[in-house]
Amino acid sequence: MKKFPPIEKIFEAWTALADNRVLMKEGYADVSSSDGEKSYVVRFLDNQYSSDDNATFWQGYPGYPVIAVLMKQGKLSYDPTQANQWKNINWTQINKKFKNNYAEAVAYVAGERKIDLNQSYQAAQKVLEELSGLPIEIKRKIKA
Repeated sequence: MKKFPPIEKIFEAWTALADNRVLMKEGYADVSSSDGEKSYVVRFLDNQYSSDDNATFWQGYPGYPVIAVLMKQGKLSYDPTQANQWKNINWTQINKKFKNNYAEAVAYVAGERKIDLNQSYQAAQKVLEELSGLPIEIKRKIKA
């Protein structure tokens, strides 16, 4: 993998899983956005992944929908205790409020919910390290 996501994308993936917004199908998954306005398609074949979310498609790093799918597939660790702390968060609205400063957005939510941010970042760092070791390729489109 050439580019890595901001660590805060792990938090968004936790939210997607805790909210049951990841629907696995044969060769792809549907991932609903946190505000329910959009649905992203994550395709996977062998070790290739693509998604139509902005981060994956335009930035070339795995966005939260891809990360959530990797967790659901068991390729990345998933800590339900961590995830449940980040349940029911409208990241679309919060990221807009903080002008896509993801660290500020996460800190804001942690403060509102009294979440131990240090502990959450340690758990997210573990997932990011696992991600860096995965032999996956992020593509704009996968040829089936």
